[in-house]
Amino acid sequence: MDLETRLSDDDHQALKLWLRLLSCTTRVEDQVRQRLRAEFGTTLPRFDLLAQLERHPDGLTMRELSKRLMVTGGNVTGITDQLEAEGLVLRETRADDRRSFIVRLTPQGRRQFKRMAATHEGWIVELFAGWTPAQKTQVQDLLATLKTHLAQRDSQ
Repeated sequence: MDLETRLSDDDHQALKLWLRLLSCTTRVEDQVRQRLRAEFGTTLPRFDLLAQLERHPDGLTMRELSKRLMVTGGNVTGITDQLEAEGLVLRETRADDRRSFIVRLTPQGRRQFKRMAATHEGWIVELFAGWTPAQKTQVQDLLATLKTHLAQRDSQ
């Protein structure tokens, strides 16, 4: 059972679309979570933190990580502590602010993330294989229009 089971024929089309998007997103995310745990013994939040650091080779502050991951500082600290203990990230004191840290991937962390990211991409390709390339482009374009609309509403 998923979120769409709550719907009736009388519900607004926008509500039906929202729950369909949410149901699909939840199913894809659940698959990714299960596969990360089974194949790499890791979690999606850990993967996401490593992904952010991979995109920023000079490192990110704990505050920047928290903001980018949209989680509390405590969550980032706990994940960073685990990854540091495993030798995947390094936490360094900032020269300009000794109360703040820069977190970077270690060479081992970079290698491990590269393997995980390649496998992750394959999973996503597999999970979206039910659409043709043209359908994927169409959905991507439609969602881009929605994203623009939502951004305009946010700026009002």
